[in-house]
Amino acid sequence: MGMIETRQSIAEEIIEFRREFHKYPELSFHEKRTSKIVADYLRSCGLYVQEHVNGFGVTADLIGGGKGPTIAFRADMDALPIQEETDLPFASVVPGVMHACGHDGHTAILMGAAKLLTLEKEKLKGNVRFIFQPAEEVNPGGAIGMIQAGVLNGVEAIFGLHLWSELPSGTFQTCCGPMMAATDRFMIEIEGKGGHGGMPHKTIDSIVLASHLVMASQQIISRSIDPLESGVITFGELKSGTAFNIIANKAVLEGTTRSFTPEVRNTLQQKLEELIEGLEKIYGASIKLDYQCGYPSVVNHEKEVKISLEVANQLFGFDSTGIMKPNMVGEDFAYYLKEVPGAFCFVGAGAPNKPIYPHHHPRFRIDESVLPKAAQWFCQLARKYLE
Repeated sequence: MGMIETRQSIAEEIIEFRREFHKYPELSFHEKRTSKIVADYLRSCGLYVQEHVNGFGVTADLIGGGKGPTIAFRADMDALPIQEETDLPFASVVPGVMHACGHDGHTAILMGAAKLLTLEKEKLKGNVRFIFQPAEEVNPGGAIGMIQAGVLNGVEAIFGLHLWSELPSGTFQTCCGPMMAATDRFMIEIEGKGGHGGMPHKTIDSIVLASHLVMASQQIISRSIDPLESGVITFGELKSGTAFNIIANKAVLEGTTRSFTPEVRNTLQQKLEELIEGLEKIYGASIKLDYQCGYPSVVNHEKEVKISLEVANQLFGFDSTGIMKPNMVGEDFAYYLKEVPGAFCFVGAGAPNKPIYPHHHPRFRIDESVLPKAAQWFCQLARKYLE
């Protein structure tokens, strides 16, 4: 079998694996079946494989024919607690669980890249470590445990990609510096004083207070953050009340803040705390804030971004490659980039002539035809970096 036929057969394998993972998705820290398939395949490629790294994580080492540095590539394996609503022939058969973010594709891509690189390992002047990570979708995610288990020991640089349904299929984007946001979560409990809907003067109305808090917090963004910086405060839940004519004594709000820099991240938390203290005094209520720091910002390194784009230009074409605007979603790839230089990149996977659904949507889908090219990007990157 020639190299071209081999590449074609691996391209078909990548798509088959992606469909297999999509049909049988597994939630964060429960990726038992997925990791077994990954480990068995990598072992059959002749790689040195370690299983059960931080739960169901898998690593595989490829030792090149020449001496040189070690670089790492990472894929995430977990699905989401979402009931799938697509009409795909390989739609999830697991009730309430779906690959609605593309991690099935990421895993299959990196498996294919590993096999392709083993075909030419004698030519490589260095080594490649393939990291298959559990639990990207929860906080704290799987990256911290993988790092603590030593997956970055001896690694000079790390690279990862994310399939992105909202970019046209076959396009490629990344940027230097902050690329994805720090993602923090908060819960606020307001304890007021309930009473009759017709006698508000005898109460401390927790719904009015909650409404004031939601609106006033937006002024933190507009008046406490440098206009040239970015920040988000989003309230996703507000629970309160029992009847139309009763003033509620309690309200619970939950939400998230997003930021790119530590300074803005600290300001958002501090100003939220100050706002709550002020409202407590004004209204005479008791307000508790539970603020939980999530993933830090994904901050790419210049040298690694440059080489990622150079390789993408060759593979995807100059017209399809670009510098992206930073994105306010989060990724625990951020933890790897705090330890070693690297780059995280987006590969467009919006299916042509199909409705585009965002990530984490029950009808989310990707264009599979881009998966083999994404695997080639990892291979080209290894060749170029290790030169």
